[in-house]
Amino acid sequence: MITWLRIAIALTVLVTVTLVLLPIQLVGLRFNLKIRRRLPRLWHRVACWALGLRVRVHGTLEPKRPLLLAANHASWKDILVLGSVADVAYIAKAEVRGWPVFGLLARLQATIFVEREQRQKTGDQVNEIAERLTAGEIIVLFPEGTTSDGNRLMEIKTSLFGAAASAVPHAPDGVVFIQPVSIAYTGVHGMAMGRFHRPLAAWPGDIALGPHLLGVMREGAVDVDVDFGERVDYSRASNRKQVSREVETRIRAMLGARLRGR
Repeated sequence: MITWLRIAIALTVLVTVTLVLLPIQLVGLRFNLKIRRRLPRLWHRVACWALGLRVRVHGTLEPKRPLLLAANHASWKDILVLGSVADVAYIAKAEVRGWPVFGLLARLQATIFVEREQRQKTGDQVNEIAERLTAGEIIVLFPEGTTSDGNRLMEIKTSLFGAAASAVPHAPDGVVFIQPVSIAYTGVHGMAMGRFHRPLAAWPGDIALGPHLLGVMREGAVDVDVDFGERVDYSRASNRKQVSREVETRIRAMLGARLRGR
């Protein structure tokens, strides 16, 4: 009974905050106001509280711009977690646009939708990412290209770093800064997350969103550690494959260390 009451209160708060912020965000998007970048962070903080995600940050966000964050990807919760600690915009596959609830939220956050199968649109999409980066926005890339089980980093796709290469000619100093980020789901109710609770971290595509969301809310206390790593500079002289391998190595090291409790 207490669990359901807590969930009801959390959802009421989240819906209320959403209804208050929604018209302001729509105006910000319509006129491209700076507030459109800041409001999502407030909403994500409320969402993390509502779901019981307790976020701990290690390291600092790189202050230099243009900045591309490259993070591992286990679940839709990664969006809320990163969005609660920095004013960011995301790169997502085009089909996310049509998802219930999450598609709307993605559009409200000015997500950049990428249609990977339609190569004729690739140039325009890469140019949009480059323009947004050089305009000072922090863009988040999940270079694995899909979600994992949360226990490991899958091989990252070097092609997804093409946006950084395209932004280099427009960057003030001819450099785009890529910061590796690790998102680790490490605990439940203050205890180390064992194998039994690992499904709370990952969200495989074959599991319905509703039951998964409800399961997370029932627990009410999931610990998430976010590590900001040392940046990797991408310039005209950089090799995309080498840069991607360096980013992959750093994310893998941070994630592994955090999951081992170090």
